[in-house]
Amino acid sequence: MRTRTKIFIGVLAFVFLIIIGAGFFLYKIVLSDNIKLPDNKQPGYLFIPTGATYADMLDSIESTGYIKNIQFFRWMALHKKLDAHVHPGRYEILDGMSNNDLINMLKSGRQKPLNVTFNNITFPPQLAGSISKQIEADSIAIIRLFNNEKYLASYGLTKETAPIIFIPNTYEFYWNTTADGFFKRMKVEYDKFWTNERKLRAELLNLSPLEITIIASIVEKETNKNDEKERIAGVYLNRLKRGWKLQADPTTVYAVYRETGNILNRVLWVHTQLDNPYNTYVYSGLPPGPICFPSISSIDATLKPEKHQYMFFVASSDFSGYHRFSTNYNQHQRYVREYQLALRQQLQ
Repeated sequence: MRTRTKIFIGVLAFVFLIIIGAGFFLYKIVLSDNIKLPDNKQPGYLFIPTGATYADMLDSIESTGYIKNIQFFRWMALHKKLDAHVHPGRYEILDGMSNNDLINMLKSGRQKPLNVTFNNITFPPQLAGSISKQIEADSIAIIRLFNNEKYLASYGLTKETAPIIFIPNTYEFYWNTTADGFFKRMKVEYDKFWTNERKLRAELLNLSPLEITIIASIVEKETNKNDEKERIAGVYLNRLKRGWKLQADPTTVYAVYRETGNILNRVLWVHTQLDNPYNTYVYSGLPPGPICFPSISSIDATLKPEKHQYMFFVASSDFSGYHRFSTNYNQHQRYVREYQLALRQQLQ
């Protein structure tokens, strides 16, 4: 009887050890830490491209080097049917995550948005290149939309006016946003930007949001000093009111770029004679569209122009980046000569 009891107790102990071992094994696979990042204070990121297969996803996961035991992960992924839930995106990986944590996140498609920033952009290809480095959308796909007249018309835009909806700032996007998704989001942000107050300010100037943005793009290219943007905007509005040609050098630079693909370092007389609708030395009024993607500060400065009688301005001879303003041509020419003299002396 005692022998049977001992055997029974031994069997129970053996079974118990098996259960404990199996539980520990399952704990190691399911709940224990299986993620180790190079810097445990900073998250890592896993990118799953659009159209990726389950095999592609596993390769992407393994290539990160974050998984301590890839076999444990693969076994768990198989049993949780991760192969039926391949969602593209950018996923935040935290140090100490378990297989269960990671698989549940991937199955749900719970990706982490990122901040997309663009500023100091002049030409659409530059914008496309900048954005394609931050989200999945390809730069060529973005440029195709800039050149697709039918697509742009659905937004009430043309190839010339399309830049107005892209207001430089920082926006939150999902990494797998398409070129079309990027355009749609920018149109939403554009509509938000043009509040009733901004629309009213434009109306009081007898200008549309498009016209404000075109002038702001010229202001943007004339100065990087925010505290003189309102004054420069005032100069161009004064010229428009008097029916003068704007004669803005930045528009000539843009016109030459559209004609030749070259970006001028200096505007010469011959350039000002170029027959292109963006060249305000030749054509009166505003160009057909913005000559860059103007910043919010330039747009708001144009909506609140300084009231004055200035009609001319030229770079200051102290090379501070500021300008000297004139109400008449003779005064303007004196400032021009001062600047030219200072420039020659600096080059000697």
